Amino acid sequence: MSDFVARTPRQMGAILRGFRRERRLTQKGVGTRSGLPQAAISQIESDPATTGLSRIYRILSALDLEIVVRTRRSGDRKTEW
Repeated sequence: MSDFVARTPRQMGAILRGFRRERRLTQKGVGTRSGLPQAAISQIESDPATTGLSRIYRILSALDLEIVVRTRRSGDRKTEW
């Protein structure tokens, strides 16, 4: 099992898209599992910056994923939002 670090909203969208594809689900399929419309899944995957955290958690649940918050390792650059 690999960890994927998302330091920006765009990275989070790409990670969600990657897991969706790995699980061979369509955006509509994730939408059905999460109770969100397909258009919302598309928007979140492409630009999640304006997406509410509750929607992110619904997609994470639909993909059987979780978020882990930890202190950055030394040497990691600080990323501006």
